[in-house]
Amino acid sequence: MGEFVKTQHNDHIAWIALDRGKSNALHMEMIQELREELKAAKENPALEAVILHGKESFFSAGLDLIALYQYDEPQMETFWAAFMDLVSELASFPKPTIASITGHSPAGGCVLALCCDYRVMAEGEFVIGLNEIPVGITVPPSIFALYSFWIGQAAAYHNLLEGKLLSPKEALASKLIDELVPADRIHTAATRKAKSLMQYDKHAWQASKLNFRQHLLEALEKDKKTAIPQVLAQWWRPSTRTIMKTIIENLTQKKG
Repeated sequence: MGEFVKTQHNDHIAWIALDRGKSNALHMEMIQELREELKAAKENPALEAVILHGKESFFSAGLDLIALYQYDEPQMETFWAAFMDLVSELASFPKPTIASITGHSPAGGCVLALCCDYRVMAEGEFVIGLNEIPVGITVPPSIFALYSFWIGQAAAYHNLLEGKLLSPKEALASKLIDELVPADRIHTAATRKAKSLMQYDKHAWQASKLNFRQHLLEALEKDKKTAIPQVLAQWWRPSTRTIMKTIIENLTQKKG
């Protein structure tokens, strides 16, 4: 059991809970723990599906800018490599994966949800989407491929360039999520979907999933060599640092 990621097994399903602070913002240690839990679930023959979930009001707020702002250059390079590895590992996870989106899910939180086979989201005043560009983060081709895999290239193109965040109803209409339910029924809905996918022949289902994702997985793997230097170059630009400093000041004031 990790400090920031907690896993429970129930009825052949691994319930992987994001559990860091109020908003489940991702930092290096949390990403490492999530990768470890996914590896354990993948290798455990008794586990047939994974449900990735957050806590009330937050699935994940994405990258922890407050923590990442303090990282030096080697730490940032290690972080981005680990994050891209996590995305590849979750997207290529052979068993059924369900994202139980319990609240806000912008940026990196949305990326994790997009890697899953099915997304069920709680009703409420929440947002989901990829808003990296307004923050000053370059979006690599593989993330565009991941987003457009579900909502189509034209919609992904416009949403990304505008940094558009969607309400749950908008997300459902655009097929960014698959199901919208009251918050108190979200885990029931996630369980129902997981069990429906677990009923099929495992070898046929898993091989077909990876076949259907072949081009996406190739894009994610290929992107690591070129995307990380590009993202890092943008990360250290004075303009990006200024944007982040303003965001961090606003976040710190809210916490205060």
